[in-house]
Amino acid sequence: MKNNKTKTSAVSLQYNRGGDRVPKVTAKGQGWVAEKIIAIAQEQNIPIKKDKDLMELLEKIDVGQEIPEALYKIIAELLAWVYHLNKEYPGKQKVS
Repeated sequence: MKNNKTKTSAVSLQYNRGGDRVPKVTAKGQGWVAEKIIAIAQEQNIPIKKDKDLMELLEKIDVGQEIPEALYKIIAELLAWVYHLNKEYPGKQKVS
């Protein structure tokens, strides 16, 4: 039996420019749930950002909840990264 000390974690965010006021957490999980979230993102060519510190912050937010104001700056940086990727690699998913 393999002892995996670090479980895979994932949080998905949704933000529609012009529609949503603030990004929301749409899914989160650990282990096989996280792996499923990641697989769906890959299938849909959704950019995936690996950032342990950001994960620790986002895991505290309930699904369906808006991102708190204290995280606006870091989420703005994340969105800028996604927009940059989409412009640079249209139609392709990138993991960073």
